[in-house]
Amino acid sequence: MREWIVTNGLGGYASLTYHNENTSKFHGLLVASLDPPTQRWMFVSNIYEKVEIGSKTHNLRDVRGQFLFDVFPSFVYEVDGVKIIKTVFMEHEKNTTMIKYHVTTDKPVTFYYHPVVNSRHFYDVTEKRVLRIAQKTFLNGILLCPNNTDQTIKIILRDSYYEPSNYWEEAFYQKDRERRDSWRENNIHLGEFQKTITSTGDHYIICTIEDAFEHSPVTTYQQEVQRKQKLLEHAKLSQQFDKLVLSTDNFLVKKKDKKSIVAGYHWFGDWGRDTLIALPGITLIPHRFEDARQILLSFGEYCNNGLIPNAFMDRDSKAVYNTVDASLWYIDRVYQYLKYTNDREFLSEIWGVLRSIINGYERGTGFGIHMDHDFLISHWDGLTWMDVKIGDYYPTPRSKKAVEIQALWYNALRIMNVCATILGEREKYGDLAAHVKESFNRQYDHLYDVVDTKDRALRPNMVFLTSLDFPMIDHALQEKIVKRVTEKLVTPFGLRTLSPEDSRYKGHYFGDYNKDITYHNGTVWPWLLGPFITAFVKVHNHEQQWREYAYKNFLQPMMEIYGDSWDGSIYEIFDGDPPFIPQGCITQAWSVAEILRAWVEDIEGKKPAYEQIVLHEIGV
Repeated sequence: MREWIVTNGLGGYASLTYHNENTSKFHGLLVASLDPPTQRWMFVSNIYEKVEIGSKTHNLRDVRGQFLFDVFPSFVYEVDGVKIIKTVFMEHEKNTTMIKYHVTTDKPVTFYYHPVVNSRHFYDVTEKRVLRIAQKTFLNGILLCPNNTDQTIKIILRDSYYEPSNYWEEAFYQKDRERRDSWRENNIHLGEFQKTITSTGDHYIICTIEDAFEHSPVTTYQQEVQRKQKLLEHAKLSQQFDKLVLSTDNFLVKKKDKKSIVAGYHWFGDWGRDTLIALPGITLIPHRFEDARQILLSFGEYCNNGLIPNAFMDRDSKAVYNTVDASLWYIDRVYQYLKYTNDREFLSEIWGVLRSIINGYERGTGFGIHMDHDFLISHWDGLTWMDVKIGDYYPTPRSKKAVEIQALWYNALRIMNVCATILGEREKYGDLAAHVKESFNRQYDHLYDVVDTKDRALRPNMVFLTSLDFPMIDHALQEKIVKRVTEKLVTPFGLRTLSPEDSRYKGHYFGDYNKDITYHNGTVWPWLLGPFITAFVKVHNHEQQWREYAYKNFLQPMMEIYGDSWDGSIYEIFDGDPPFIPQGCITQAWSVAEILRAWVEDIEGKKPAYEQIVLHEIGV
């Protein structure tokens, strides 16, 4: 069952299935972020609607509505000659969900609304009678006061009558059961709103935890539509990119006085690696340069002994640093930002952070991360993007010298040399980069996934030897990599994480095994299409015919499958075997971002405005 989502720029969201059902504990109409973008709490699970027309009452859950997406998700119902268009949206940077009902009728219609509520962290489930929620009516709405938080929930429907009831209902979440997660809980039915209309018009239901709520929902709706339209105008892209650009807005969130990127909905927070990989597509392609700057400054503030955080925990916002590649991606993303903005002042401001990263990796930092005697970066298990862990077991350990880490290390050193030249600094990062290149090429006599352990597993990580700005391998080897990946790993939805010819390959995410075993052992990841397309176009010298080929063969199939009602969301993962069933998060930042970036930069050929200026200044 397909799912929709709207977000509020804080990490909060509203999301249900296309039939407006709850099939997961993460589904709800008001999931609020209490410490943006973390500490997400479920407050309003759903609102069930019935309509009375003449002598008949119709439950909208039983009416097959049509899903539409323009700026927001909408649902169209036709009932006894009455047309109802339901549109869900959130106020930007407010924990407020609004539902707009546009009703076309020439006869009286009575609506009955049944709110279903809860009060819990969105990772949890509620046992019956553990939770108590006091309710109090006021003009046009109700106030709800749960006993487990200091938050007050307001549900507002103007010109309505409310009859309280308050009873428990057990919920069974099919999607969570399939994921082998907690899937049974209890929600509270509060009562019933009743509203009668006699002519065509709009009305709104408002769910909020905001203390001061005085805005007209009509005004808020118009403001949100205008904000979305301005994003599209500011991006300066053709209409074919509109849905992806709108989708990027779902992930940008407020974080204290700066910004960050939520890795994916529903359950991810802002992860360092994910944020940095997604940054060009989420911020630079849509020309949201100030947001990009704030994100880089924010993560720079958390840099510790050369390490950028891997994640911030949702329950307590604590930073954890178990990643070897986030810091190297950070250097690359500063460079991408520079290519789009030529912001030399920012480069000077962030230079100390960049130097601390290189120093940390050279001298050694946490998690066994250090430059070895051969100038390559060594590291412990579970620190690359293939980082899943089951107890003390790593299904894809990749310790010592993973191939993409060496590609990122060399790329970072070359970037540091560029930046040092621009700033007039004395550091000679180019000499170290030359040693890395020589050492790597001497050892890389096969398409290894991990260099020093001679791991020959055919995985997509070698693509980064070609896709990054500064590759350290020759053109012939780049062509060989692209050819092998095209033959064995490319699917309509992304790249497999392991060749089907490998005995460890799992073609389906769910089976008679722990799903985490297959997470990086066959599962398809859409975000990998971004670097792959970059690599593919690069080895074909950016020629027009090959850019067209890349679109028709690597992007168009996915777009056609999603169809016209698509909202721009792209799943986190897919099964490795046909029919490539979508799995994981319903929309992932780096999935959306990297596909948008590759489409714009590599297929359309719209390069960063200052790329040639930056390279020309240093004689490249």
